[in-house]
Amino acid sequence: MTTNTTTSGFCCDEYAAMHRAAHGPASVSRRGLLGGALALAGTTTVLGSSVVTASPARAESASSVLVVVSLRGAADGLSLVVPHGDPAYAAARPTIAIPRESLLVPDGFFGLHPAMDDLLPLWNEGKVAAVHATGLPVANRSHFAAMEEMEDADPGSSARVGWLNRLVGGTPGGSPLQGFSVGSTIPTSLVGPTSAMSAGSVGDVQLPGDDSEGRRRASLGILWNRERSTLGKSMRTTFDAISAFGPAKSAEDHRSTYPGTGLGRSLSTAAQIIRGDVGVEVITVDQGDWDMHTDMGTVGGGWMRNNAGDLASSMAAFFADLGTQRDKVTLVTLSEFGRRVAENDSGGTDHGYGNVMFVAGAGVRPGYHARWPGLATGYEADLTVTTDYRQVLADVVSRRFGASVASVFPGLKYQSTGVMA
Repeated sequence: MTTNTTTSGFCCDEYAAMHRAAHGPASVSRRGLLGGALALAGTTTVLGSSVVTASPARAESASSVLVVVSLRGAADGLSLVVPHGDPAYAAARPTIAIPRESLLVPDGFFGLHPAMDDLLPLWNEGKVAAVHATGLPVANRSHFAAMEEMEDADPGSSARVGWLNRLVGGTPGGSPLQGFSVGSTIPTSLVGPTSAMSAGSVGDVQLPGDDSEGRRRASLGILWNRERSTLGKSMRTTFDAISAFGPAKSAEDHRSTYPGTGLGRSLSTAAQIIRGDVGVEVITVDQGDWDMHTDMGTVGGGWMRNNAGDLASSMAAFFADLGTQRDKVTLVTLSEFGRRVAENDSGGTDHGYGNVMFVAGAGVRPGYHARWPGLATGYEADLTVTTDYRQVLADVVSRRFGASVASVFPGLKYQSTGVMA
């Protein structure tokens, strides 16, 4: 299992265990961060699994940037984008269904959760799409296994290489700044032979104990500049990456314009890095916890409303913060699986299958997209997946990066979803 969560209030034993693993020593050994990478003291900066072979970092401007927001814990897509036109929806959720009159931007079939009103300016601008009934090609209700399968995006393969690592590996350049994870660990999607970088904030990208005169950096340079070993190469790459990151550290910090949440802080960091124009191509960010087995809440309040509102507000603040870089940024949301159609006896929903993905920003064809399968009302009824989530991602990487779909998503029989222009 590989993940980087910032969650609390777990309702699922498996997800709670996943959270402990992600923040404890087990996560380091499982990811092999110290076996194949360099971690500076206090996990201030982490370079990906092949940094020992990386070429020196260069701060070259990226023509496109992809931000992947993982909704950890399995978000309820049927609440985020409500299929009010399907009569089975309200019948299956007698206490938590959201009535049509409360929905935002409803069409004849779908509508947004009412807590997502901060997203309306972007929606009305034609910069947001929602793709429903998406997910893994085969149902997987394990947080551990589903997250890893989704982030590897290579069914049947035993290789520990994530789809974002394959994407960055196929673009020009060799800087570890091209792939960046906002957090203390690198997610499975960025693990692989191409180097990547991870830090909790812009200020964390530094040599621990460095001084304003750069004496520590100079001393380390003397120690490592002539070392021909793989560790010597790794150290020099680290120094180069930190130096190339300078413009991001000089960019203004606008976190006060974001919600004071984990997602708000992380997207603020992402925007600061993008505005620094240091050559970043992909950034990963997490939002948790979406594992709502109990007390999801109603239209007027509750867990779902809080999370949906945070997602919308943070996304809106992020795009408002990008400045001149906005036209090259696309954001995608992913969650490991969806929830059951029917509510349970605790006012929540249990692990399901199909879900919704949001795609926002550059190149998006706005509105609701779906090949709707229809809902059943039985207790174990699922939203069936009609669109493999990789098809949506393939649209993004092919249209925005000109990437080879076959290289990024091995074995996928690509069929465009139409979500990207």
